[in-house]
Amino acid sequence: MEITKLTAIELSKKIKQKELSVEEAVIASLTAIKKREPYYHSYITVNEEDALAQARKIQTAIEAGNFADSPLAGVPIAIKDNICVKGMPTTCASKMLEDFIPPYNASVIERLKDAGAIILGKTNMDEFAMGSTTETSYFGVTKNPWNTECVPGGSSGGSAAAVAAEEAFVALGTDTGGSIRQPSAFCGVTGIKPTYGTVSRYGLVSYASSLDQIGPMARSVSDCAATLQIISGADDKDSTCVKTASYDYVSALRSDVRGLRIGIPRGYFTEGLDDEVKKSVLDAAAFFKEQGAIVEEFDLDAIEYATPAYYVIASAEASSNLSRYDGVKYGYRTADFDGLQELYKKTRSEGFGEEVKRRMMIGAFVLSSGHYDAYYNKALKVRALIKQSFDRAFERFDIILGPTTPVASRKLGQSLFNPVKMFLGDIYTVSVNLAGLPAISLPCGLSQDGIPSKNSDVIPSKNSDGIPSKNSDGMPIGLQLIGKPFGEKDIIRAAYTLEQSKTYLRPKLSD
Repeated sequence: MEITKLTAIELSKKIKQKELSVEEAVIASLTAIKKREPYYHSYITVNEEDALAQARKIQTAIEAGNFADSPLAGVPIAIKDNICVKGMPTTCASKMLEDFIPPYNASVIERLKDAGAIILGKTNMDEFAMGSTTETSYFGVTKNPWNTECVPGGSSGGSAAAVAAEEAFVALGTDTGGSIRQPSAFCGVTGIKPTYGTVSRYGLVSYASSLDQIGPMARSVSDCAATLQIISGADDKDSTCVKTASYDYVSALRSDVRGLRIGIPRGYFTEGLDDEVKKSVLDAAAFFKEQGAIVEEFDLDAIEYATPAYYVIASAEASSNLSRYDGVKYGYRTADFDGLQELYKKTRSEGFGEEVKRRMMIGAFVLSSGHYDAYYNKALKVRALIKQSFDRAFERFDIILGPTTPVASRKLGQSLFNPVKMFLGDIYTVSVNLAGLPAISLPCGLSQDGIPSKNSDVIPSKNSDGIPSKNSDGMPIGLQLIGKPFGEKDIIRAAYTLEQSKTYLRPKLSD
């Protein structure tokens, strides 16, 4: 039995049934990390000693009858490196926070620990979550396990790659404009961006506070639903966290979409969408119709303005949130300065990367006198129009279906030095954050040669360094399902139904 190929729920059941120990599960994950990290670089920090200590503690608790109802008891989990874990570096993939070790846990970490999960380490990301490729990290580039010549997406690319490479059973990511869903699509895993306010942001290092949400990434819809159920809930430490009637997402794991009303925005299938992505997404829509769902096309108003509105609002909030990193309170401080102004200038110039500085400068510009009304205030008005457009759509539909990304993946370096191209890659995801809605991305096909048969082996070629490179069977394609506010159960049910009709495809991993 290959432990790392199990789902999180399967692993936890085997541990409770004494077929495996927690320590065996952790050792299997750590072994995979040691073998594969030279190729993929999914992690910034791996806390081996602490993970093994956690394993022994959780094993004792399980043997004493605790965690009987937890679907993640004994499961090794990875955490994106902008979520605080007590005693473990939280760097946000930036030189600015290279040596920062939080003295407390984020609320989601407390909830995972209370459920008996094991924290393996912190995953790589775009610096301060600003990027779509995980190439802006101060600690180096993460590569896609399906094809190491391609990006894993971002900013939660390290979390997506860790799950795809079987270096973790589940990972937490954060989603400000698609940063869970887009890398999930690129790496062939499932990721959920919850409704804004469903999951506490306490302990999350902010990028854009009105947009950020923490969510799960895993190799199955079931694992994502179980993890989301654990980390969701009201939190006195986060005033934006909303108390709802139920967080029982596991109950939505049933293969039945009969009567579900699914809308497909016509504007999602215009110029710029790759033909293979379009075909795979529309094939999924046809499947839902065959299963008894009501599937119709419609026009989603104002959606073409989502990307510019998002980048104005996100950059403005980032400019404000990152003003705290000044070399005085904490974080990096320049070694040579003369006076306070030079301390600020040199610390921020040396401590931040190019993409972070670009977005902070955009944010400072749109918030400045004379430009506030022309840009920031106008973007807020567009955001309201987009929310109203979704509200009207959800009067007719339970779910909105579309692609997660315009293409299956991108080559390394292809968009890093072309910010506009990188921004436009978020065209299908940013509107969800602007409207505060839940959405899920799950695999729905492969590019190039389509979906291999159930017996097909996915075998990559190797480059001159012996590193797995091009995947002969193509790259994963992601389907996005968008739900009503706090409508996570609907999108989980639909995603689970589609997932049950397909064989989960894995990349050929390097050992």
